[in-house]
Amino acid sequence: MPKVAIVILNWNGAKMLKNYLPSVLRYSSDEAEIWVADNASTDESLSLLRQHFPECHLLVLQKNWGFADGYNKALVQIEAEYYVLLNSDIEVTHHWLTPLIEYMDNHPEVAACQPKLLSIVDRDSFEYAGACGGYIDRYGYPFCRGRIFDTVEHDDGQYNYVAPVLWATGAALFIRACDYKDCGGLDGRFFAHNEEIDLCWRLRLRGRQIVCLPESQVYHVGGGTLPKSNPMKTFLNFRNNLTMLYKCLPDEELAHVMRVRWFLDYVAAWEMLLLKHSWGDFAAVFRARKAFKKWKKNFRHDREAIQASRVVNSIPEHYRFSLLWQYYVKGRKHFSDLK
Repeated sequence: MPKVAIVILNWNGAKMLKNYLPSVLRYSSDEAEIWVADNASTDESLSLLRQHFPECHLLVLQKNWGFADGYNKALVQIEAEYYVLLNSDIEVTHHWLTPLIEYMDNHPEVAACQPKLLSIVDRDSFEYAGACGGYIDRYGYPFCRGRIFDTVEHDDGQYNYVAPVLWATGAALFIRACDYKDCGGLDGRFFAHNEEIDLCWRLRLRGRQIVCLPESQVYHVGGGTLPKSNPMKTFLNFRNNLTMLYKCLPDEELAHVMRVRWFLDYVAAWEMLLLKHSWGDFAAVFRARKAFKKWKKNFRHDREAIQASRVVNSIPEHYRFSLLWQYYVKGRKHFSDLK
């Protein structure tokens, strides 16, 4: 069994594979098997892989399962001690894997880790999707060392130290295969968005650790190419975030947080309409809340199982403040400013 399997989930990403897969092969092949799991692409991805990257292991899925279940379907067929879930738009660097492998080998209490994520668009700045490790506030709003809401910091080495985090980015997630399987993997019902936060939170509740190792760094296209308004992304983010809170919050916090989120979500919807003039995003928030209410009952047993498996009552990386208050009222827009 190989020690490390890098698994790139692809869906119609031929251009990204052509641009960034060569760096993965160049800087990773000595330490890992490299797989591409294809989510039933209809572009030239498969022909590209077979013709130009025959050294990659190719796994062809029969339909587009989305990010979450796509990885679940792929990883059940791949044997390794460690998995690396790597986006197709990631450019890796020389020596990026070694610190991750060495740290995980020497810290059995750690279930998962991530490298420092920098932007391909601006290589001296963090990248939105994970920056230098993620956290959430009391009401479920995610943020990172290096990124709070839309404020992305310049990387001046201010976070160049190993730090415990609540969640590691799904763009470059290094995780023990046994932890992935024991925790049930990503929640396939999410399809995409918030699924890695949900997985890491469940691992933290079990007493497992998550860290960011900035000695390893990669570059991510990510948000640099996304449209500012994306109603489907808005829908999935709101629906999945509410579902994650329902699954993972303790009984004594759940009712209060859900009441506050009801108010905050509708404020966000009206802000999208009145200030950003996005009818699509406005409607997506209403659809997300309706969808969450409809499928909430399907997660009752998940919640019971997660709470029964809880071995920690308080997670330091789950901050107790309101990020909205810190950011918009107190003007604290950098991670180092937060109190």
